[in-house]
Parts: sequence; C-alpha cells; structure tokens
Amino acid sequence: MSSSPLLDRFIDALQCLPGIGRKSAQRIAFQLLQRDRERALKLADAIREAMDHIGHCSRCRTFSETALCRICDSSKRDASLLCVVENPLDVSAIGQSSDYQGLFFVLMGHLSPIDGITPAKLGMDTLKERFAEGEIKEMIVATGTTMEGEATAHYLKELAAEFDIVVSRIAYGIPVGGELEYVDSSTLSLALSSRREY
Repeated sequence: MSSSPLLDRFIDALQCLPGIGRKSAQRIAFQLLQRDRERALKLADAIREAMDHIGHCSRCRTFSETALCRICDSSKRDASLLCVVENPLDVSAIGQSSDYQGLFFVLMGHLSPIDGITPAKLGMDTLKERFAEGEIKEMIVATGTTMEGEATAHYLKELAAEFDIVVSRIAYGIPVGGELEYVDSSTLSLALSSRREY
C-alpha cells in the first residue's frame, strides 16, 4: 500500500497484464509517472480507443476494427484453404513465418469442459456454416499439442468429415538447426510420428 489510493489503483490495474506481478507493476507505474507522462497518456488513449473500436471479424473471429478483417476481405487469398488456430497470435505467427495464402478461423481458445469452454464458445456453429458454403476444400488444424489442443483437433476433424473436407494437421518436431541430443522426448516422438516421405 502506498500513501496514494490512485497510485495503488494504477499499480493494481497494471497487474492485469500477463507476467506482471506487484513489483513489476510498481516499477512500470513509477517509470511512467516520473519520466514518461506524455507517452503514458498516449498509451492510455491507445488502450481506450482499442477497447472501444476493436471487435471480431464476422468471418474468422480474429480481432478487427471492421466487419471483415484484412485477410478475409482480400481477394488474393485462397478461399479453399482454411487454417484453424486457437488465438489471433497464431494467425500472426503463421503470417510472419510462412507463405501461407489461405484463410483462417480463430477459435479464441480450445475445448475445455472443466473450464466451461464448449464447442459453442469456440464458434463451431460459425465454422460449420462456413463448411456448408462448400468453398473450403482443405482444413489445416493448427491447435496446440496440449491435451485440450489435441481434443479440439479431434473435434475439428470429426466436424470437417461431415462435409467431406480434407483435414491436415501442422507438423511438430525438431526445430531447424536443432541437434537431436538436445530435443526432449515428447518433441522427438511427435517428429517421428509426423514424419513424411523424403
């Protein structure tokens, strides 16, 4: 507790950020108040504007300030190819690290009945509607390798099968430049099971 209720509120608010505990929040608050008040106000304006104007793309569910995001609105993308990911960060990662030119669908999570995350909360009805349109020929499943990610992948595969859509799964395994002796057994096992003809 400080001598200022406003400062305490500011520090508490900063702790909502991932990886920011009380000490880090204090350092950030003191830095902004001592040296960067102008930039702090710009940050506050940017946060307010983002919260007021960024919603979800009606087609893929990623973050967007328009009804359709730039990817869904592009006529240059391959509409027959759909990559299903868990969150918007995955869209960004795939976009930056590959030449993937298909479309995306963002689940905003993964199946977790214990946490109350059901297929309906992940937008599976919207995905089913897209499948029914008949334009998608292949779905690439790019969910995580956690138990929940694998359960979600299985659910997606079953859903796509109802519409005769080809399903593929992104490969997991040895990083480029990696030495086998340093790779953990789970990653090595995945790499062996997802091998392809050379």
